Amino acid sequence: MIIKMGLGMRISARVIAVGMVLAALAVEALAASDVRSVRLWRAPDNTRLVFDLSGPVKHSVFTLTSPNRIVVDITGAKSMTGFDGLALANTPITGVRSAQRGPEELRVVIDLSAPVTPKSFTLAPNQQYGDRLVVDLFDQGADTQPSLPDTTVASAPPVPVTPTQAPTKLVPVPNGKRDIVIAIDAGHGGEDPGALSPVKGQYEKHVTLAIAKELQRQINAEKGFRGELVRTGDYFIPLRKRTEIARKKGADLFVSIHADAAPRAAAFGASVYALSDRGATSETARWLADSENQSDLIGGAGNVSLDDKDRMLAGVLLDLSMTASLSSSLNVGNKVLTNMGRITPLHKRRVEQAGFMVLKSPDIPSILVETGFISNPNEARKLASASHQQALARSITSGAKQFFQQNPPPGTYVAWLRDTGKIAQGPRDHVVSSGESLALIAQRYQVSLAALRSANNLKSDVIKVGQTLQVPATALAAQP
Repeated sequence: MIIKMGLGMRISARVIAVGMVLAALAVEALAASDVRSVRLWRAPDNTRLVFDLSGPVKHSVFTLTSPNRIVVDITGAKSMTGFDGLALANTPITGVRSAQRGPEELRVVIDLSAPVTPKSFTLAPNQQYGDRLVVDLFDQGADTQPSLPDTTVASAPPVPVTPTQAPTKLVPVPNGKRDIVIAIDAGHGGEDPGALSPVKGQYEKHVTLAIAKELQRQINAEKGFRGELVRTGDYFIPLRKRTEIARKKGADLFVSIHADAAPRAAAFGASVYALSDRGATSETARWLADSENQSDLIGGAGNVSLDDKDRMLAGVLLDLSMTASLSSSLNVGNKVLTNMGRITPLHKRRVEQAGFMVLKSPDIPSILVETGFISNPNEARKLASASHQQALARSITSGAKQFFQQNPPPGTYVAWLRDTGKIAQGPRDHVVSSGESLALIAQRYQVSLAALRSANNLKSDVIKVGQTLQVPATALAAQP
């Protein structure tokens, strides 16, 4: 009995000792995290603070009034950086200060000039950053999106870009007809730099914004068209919110601008993507979907899932699935791709598609334009060139204009021009999507089945998904 008790006591003592060591290690690991730097971005309706950490932490956030301030308590951290370098202009923040409340708790106080609504979350390390604590301060009652200066802190300088202040449309559209609105989404931004270039200081987020602003300038120069930027500066917008912004602006077309990347530096060429409700059409499409989808995870919206097998996919093409009219998307995508092929090499000579679950009924034709491979040194230098940015924007403008001249939305100035015979109603292309029949297509375009068969040399009414049909020039405009 004595031996057994002694042995049991020795085992218990060892267990307790091991437990104490593990507990001590856990405390030490938690206390070892340092705040290495703080970055700030101003968006139209919120301000984002990102605390770069040496390891994981726990935190809590609460608000105080008289005066307004936000308090962030970070457990397991100590500050090793100052806040004096933060660019606080055009933000509700008047100052940021910190104090060590104990060896394991740092308190950060954010002084405010106006009330805000805070939201916070932590992010695990990725290929660009280590552990991070993100604090978003949302303005109260912010409904507009003013053009704001870049307030990036501790970020690489942007690529030299074309002067990009898009002109205000000065000439009103006659007869009370509205403009065709094209929403231009510059991929990535803020905390999410996108793909990295071998050219020093070049990030995808800067290249896409430069091309987007040039595209807006060119579209606004076309009578009857108006370009609207989804992102006007270097700040992060969750992917789902991008199409919400486009919808609020009354967009007739959503164009997302990106610069591709691949494991092989030799990969080159531009691509155009549209949504597919069936499998991806190439391994490139699958790779793109997976890599682009990480931006929402970087921004903290990592709870989106497509199905039981691919829970981490939540990206640009998924977002397009909520808004894309597939047939029109393929149509306009083909026209954009054809025009791009005249000024730059193409990675694929057809519109690529990636398969995602459709989450909503589509209402806006949407395409994703990969302007080139930023991972390729030669293409990276071209993408930084103002002349190449202008040429890329011109090819997208031309493709969109050709599409809408053939398929103008009712009530627009371009539709009025077509209906009054001021522009030709030449033959149009229609890309067959899932569920369509030849009879339904003929009915949509108000043309006879015989005319549709004749224009396409069809011996029967059998058509295939993805097949391009030519709609005869005598057809009326399609009604959406």
